[in-house]
Amino acid sequence: MVKLLKRVGQTIYRIWFYVLVAVPIFLCFPFLLLFASREQWYPQFFWMARNLWAKPILYGMGCPPRVLYDEYLVKGKSYMLVANHTSMLDIMLMLYASKNPFVFVGKKELEKIPVFGFFYRRVCIMVDRDNVQSRTGVYRRAQRRLKQGLSICIFPEGGVPDDESIVLDTFKDGAFKMAIAHKIPVVPMTFYDNKKRFSFTFFSGGPGLIRARVHRFFETEGLEENDKSKLREEVREVIYRELTS
Repeated sequence: MVKLLKRVGQTIYRIWFYVLVAVPIFLCFPFLLLFASREQWYPQFFWMARNLWAKPILYGMGCPPRVLYDEYLVKGKSYMLVANHTSMLDIMLMLYASKNPFVFVGKKELEKIPVFGFFYRRVCIMVDRDNVQSRTGVYRRAQRRLKQGLSICIFPEGGVPDDESIVLDTFKDGAFKMAIAHKIPVVPMTFYDNKKRFSFTFFSGGPGLIRARVHRFFETEGLEENDKSKLREEVREVIYRELTS
């Protein structure tokens, strides 16, 4: 009986998450559509996504965020934001952690999510990992966004591992190659609790504090493309050490 009640509660918790995702989008739809229609209006779209979407979802799920900053983002400066990826809450927590407007680089499959996917394909940089032309196009679109003073966010694991016992999967090169090419700092972040609060396993999770740490930045001035592997592993080590300490 206890197990059944727990599963019912977790089902309601899942449904409630998708209600929280959808309701702010429907309420703000005309404004979101307007600000998504032109790239120069993206900062206004970002403000709404951060304050009227991400924050209500986190608090509405009973998951108040707490972020520790070892170094602060400078307003108006571009960065490469990277973090471990285990949950849908990672998107909301990343939006909460950075006041600087940034654009997500993510997999094309997410555009299929109802409601969310409609805006995802309009404001994010989508990549089809099986298509070489798509991967190449990411750099061109990212360069345009960086010239507009925005930052870029990539989850360098390239997806969420099916095996939830994996603490931190291997990192792909893309984020680090891009950061070096554009001479922007890499900002590592550790998300401690999102897997426990809302993993991709349906019957799991529950309310509670979600913590994040913004680590010291990795500067890329003076680095060349052949330094990307070293940078990648140094950044991964910072996050892995934090998750296992």
